[in-house]
This record gives sequence, C-alpha cells and structure tokens, in this order.
Amino acid sequence: MDIPSLSSASVIIIGAGISGLGAAKVLSEKGIKDFVILEASDRIGGRIHKEDFCSLKVETGAGWIQGVGGKELNPVWELAQKLGLRTCFSDYSNARFNIYDQSGNVFPRSLASEAYERAVHLANERLRCEEAEVGQCATEEAPLAPSTPMELAIDYILHDFEMAEVEPIATYTEFGEREVLVADARGYDHLLYKMAQSFLTTREGHILDPRLKLNKVVREMEYGRQGVSVRTEDGYIYRGRYAILTVSLGVLQSDLITFRPPLPKWKQDAISKCEIIIYTKIFLKFPFKFWPCGPGTEFFLFAHSKRGYYTFWQHMENAYPGSNMLVVTVTNDESKRIENQNDEETLMEIMEVLRSMFGPKVPMAESILVPRWWNNRFQRGSYSNYPILSSPSDFRDIKAPVGPIFFSGEHTSEKFNGYVHGGYLSGTDTANSLLETMKTKSMALDSQRASRSSEDMAWGVAKRHVVHPWLFITDNLALNHSASSCLHKWDFAQQLFPSGKLAVDEAIK
Repeated sequence: MDIPSLSSASVIIIGAGISGLGAAKVLSEKGIKDFVILEASDRIGGRIHKEDFCSLKVETGAGWIQGVGGKELNPVWELAQKLGLRTCFSDYSNARFNIYDQSGNVFPRSLASEAYERAVHLANERLRCEEAEVGQCATEEAPLAPSTPMELAIDYILHDFEMAEVEPIATYTEFGEREVLVADARGYDHLLYKMAQSFLTTREGHILDPRLKLNKVVREMEYGRQGVSVRTEDGYIYRGRYAILTVSLGVLQSDLITFRPPLPKWKQDAISKCEIIIYTKIFLKFPFKFWPCGPGTEFFLFAHSKRGYYTFWQHMENAYPGSNMLVVTVTNDESKRIENQNDEETLMEIMEVLRSMFGPKVPMAESILVPRWWNNRFQRGSYSNYPILSSPSDFRDIKAPVGPIFFSGEHTSEKFNGYVHGGYLSGTDTANSLLETMKTKSMALDSQRASRSSEDMAWGVAKRHVVHPWLFITDNLALNHSASSCLHKWDFAQQLFPSGKLAVDEAIK
C-alpha cells in the first residue's frame, strides 16, 4: 500500500475561482503567507472561463459584469477598468418586444407589451400567495398560468432572466443598473490572473508559485479541534489549522467531497434549500448574417409551445463585429437535456428553430460550441438561486463555519449571490472573518500562557519556600546588599538560628 504524501499549511483554500483567489489575496496582504490553494481543474478561474471558437475567445461561463454606473463602484468593474478590459453595453429593454413566432412573424409591439404586463401581474400574484398564510389564497381565484407560446416566452425571460431574485436586486440598487458584456481577447479570467500575480510568484504571465496546486481534486475533508485534513484524489493529504471551502453550491450538493464527521444537519439543510441554476450559452458560427442587426435588435425571443425551448437569442455583432455569430441560451432542464445529447442533434434542433424564424434559406452553421457545466463534476451548474421566500437564517447557515472549515463562494453572499462580484466579495469577507478568528484565538492563547506563567511563578515561589527555605532566606538577605555584603559565614548561621531554632516557619508563612 502506498503511503500518502503529506503537506501542511496554516490555511488550505479549496478552489481557485474568484472567491478562492480573493480570499488568498486578503490573507497574503495581512501577512498570512502560509497557505495552499487546491484547484481541481488544470486552470484558475472556476466558472469564469474562455474558450477558442472560430478564431475568437468566447466566454462560456460568466460573461457579464452586472451592476455598473451607480454611485458605488462594483469591485469587479473597478478591476476591469484598471486593466482596460474591453466590454460592450448590453441593452435588454427591447428583447421582450422582439418575439418571433414559429412562422417567422414578429408579434406586434402592443400585443407583446400587454402580454408582458399580464405576466408581471401574474408573477406578483404568485408571490403574494406564497407570502400569505397557508390557505389564504385558496378562497380566491387562482391566477391563470401562461399557456400561449408568446406567454410562455415572456414568462421564461421574466423568471429565468429578470425576476429570478427577490426585488429590489442589491446589485443594481448599489452598483448601478447597467450591464456590460466582456468581449476581450485576453478573456474575463485575465482579471483573475492579474489578481493572482499580486501575491503569487509568476513569470511571463504564468503562475509558478508552489502554493497553487492544480489538478488537485478534493475528495475528503476530516475536521476537528486540531484543524482539518484534506485528502485529494491522487492520494495527497494536506493538513492545516483552517480551510476555506469555495467550491460551488452544485459541488456541495453532490457527493464529490465526503466530510468526516458529516456536516451538521443545519448546514446540510441550508445547502439543500438553495437551487443551482444551469445557464448554457450555445455559440453558433455562420457564413453570413441573416438576422437584423440595427439598434434594439441585439436580443430576441423565440415563442414555442414548449417553455424554454431555444427561447433567448443574442447576436454578437456588437461584441465581435463581423463575426457572424449567434448565441442561444438555455437553462436548467433544457440544459441537462442538451448536455446529454450529441452536438449534431442540438445543431439540427437549432437549425429548425432558426429556419422557422428567418426562413428556409438560413445557411447551416459552420461551427457549434456547447458548454457542459452540469456534467462538469467540478462545477455541477452555473450559479446559485435562492427561493423567493428565503429567510436571513438560510444565508447565515450556508455561510457559517463548521469547526475549522469556513465556507465561501457566490452562494454564501446574501446580497450578491449569483454574480461574479458576489463571489469576489464573499472571498474577501470570508478571509477577513478567518483572520478575526485567528486573532481572537491567538489572544486567548496569549492570555492562557500569561495566566499559566503567573501560576507557575507563584507556585515556583511557594515551592522554593517549602522545599528550599535556605534559598528563600538567601534571597531575603540579598535584598539588603549592604547588610549581606559584610556577613561572614558565622553571621549567616546566627541569622538562621536566632534563638537556637531553625527559622523556617517565618519563611513559610
């Protein structure tokens, strides 16, 4: 049997996404250099990931910086500006009015507007019923569910894209209402590499620091009062006083990592309550454009009798002029279905949709790229989504540490869950919480040592009084140097026996 390799550090950070790197940066800046970062994949970035597609770098994971233009500066936007990251403004306002039916007709704007208003009213009614006491809505007429293709399309973008969070959305109220799409050849993850370079050893743009361990798949975490022991798939064991766990909510809900002992029930309940969203952007390259590209046409919808069936579309002419590229986004069940079929089947389905919208002469796509975030065992989804009626305790519990294990990631951010800046801020917040814990424990240990030292000194004096009365008296005599300096050995004996008896009682009292 092979003996596993051992390594030790003060802090073990699991995950090299924006949360893990944000946490490591704070620890480094505060003087904690003794950490190790364990990343399951062969790169940093987590769900921020670019891929080569038809001579372009496209963002298959997080692609937008949301919350721009407000009074308070979004930290991710701040970093993007410092690095000169190329972005372009995304305007969704016309998407709800660019709705194509299966015959290629665009629904009249007035009809789409009325349908949208009804959908908003329906959503509010549903929320009111959920917030009301059980049974209160039973006596009232239940709101009608969407049924027509147009209603299903609007309901889809309303809930899966716009109102999937509790209003008001802190990202937009605090950082601004604008959203920008990252369209930089260096990639969105360029921000993370630059962040890592501020505290990890790099050379020619490559991270060489031995504290970053790639291809380290954590499979077991054993924890207790003495710290935490982490076992990876390749047999290595890492031991630390603390761990910061930044894996995604989907990984926490999976069986990838075994905890010993198992996480307490309150923590498991908090993890299971939250939903993981799967957000799949399918990229398509064509020989030429056949879709409208004027103002207000970047986003458009396809109305189908099946909700969420290739509904949400975006042309990439604003981001990559002349690219002849479309992106269609699917989510959740449709994402899982598409991930589990081959790309040729997906392409045939998409071509049928496009030809129903734009006519039979739509050319066959030259290339297709289908990300698979759900089947990626290191991610198991795209981002977290809390139920509308989540309580503050749900957020506290999912974030709260368990022994020496601290939890971080966008899913632990009460205000910004689901966003890149939520991941970054959760990492810095968790690192600061850990530093405070380390400081408190250090002060407690210092206090214990001081108390123990005082007790030892007191016991030492008492012990000397009892066991070494000669030394006690010698010390007393030494206090009066003028007297003791002229004492002879017979004078000393006289002081010890002033009345013919050993003067120990006085020494002991």
